[in-house]
Amino acid sequence: QVQLVESGGGLVQPGGSLRLSCAASGSIFSINAMGWYRQAPGKQRELVAVIITGGNTNYADSVKGRFTISRDNAKNTVYLQMNSLKPEDTAVYYCYALIRTTLYSAVNRYWGQGTQVTVSS
Repeated sequence: QVQLVESGGGLVQPGGSLRLSCAASGSIFSINAMGWYRQAPGKQRELVAVIITGGNTNYADSVKGRFTISRDNAKNTVYLQMNSLKPEDTAVYYCYALIRTTLYSAVNRYWGQGTQVTVSS
């Protein structure tokens, strides 16, 4: 079984910063990619950022230059540093990972439980 546990959400004023963390644990053979989605009320879930094995990253246009994704492979943990936060960044942020549990298993997507980020004065 694989678990993703997130932390770091909360309430912050516009222009402020938050750092989200997501740690994967359990039966893990390899992790191909880790990333973050977010879902605001009444909106579809959207990809925020992803980091793949080797360190390549990709960001939504709306967060480029403000958010930075990083990964600690030894800890199976991904981070999302969010700076210059705006009210429109308010959403539930979900961590995900593409994980192979054994050498011969398929790669499956696993999700965290979600963490609320609220940007408001």
